[in-house]
Amino acid sequence: MLAGDDDILKAAEDWRKAGRGVALATVMETWGSAPRPVGSNLVIDESGNFLGSVSGGCVEGDVITEAIDVIASGQPKMLEFGVADETAWRAGLSCGGTIRVYVEKID
Repeated sequence: MLAGDDDILKAAEDWRKAGRGVALATVMETWGSAPRPVGSNLVIDESGNFLGSVSGGCVEGDVITEAIDVIASGQPKMLEFGVADETAWRAGLSCGGTIRVYVEKID
């Protein structure tokens, strides 16, 4: 069972209150076959703990790695994964679609 939006946002709030660095990843756009719909979220802390999903597991590892960089730098990133993108195959996105994921630090 996937965590609900309220659970994900509550975790982000709780983690910030506990003094942890936190980032939120959000599916902004999909094209073709995509594992998660627009608006899906993944919250990540500075240690790589996470809750939620932006891809049903196929690109979460890369999103988590990028989120840790976003937490450290404070600079948001727009990530794109798709079948025409060699990084998508490396990350395991083989569903035939494309997803764009916005990652931002939560202060």
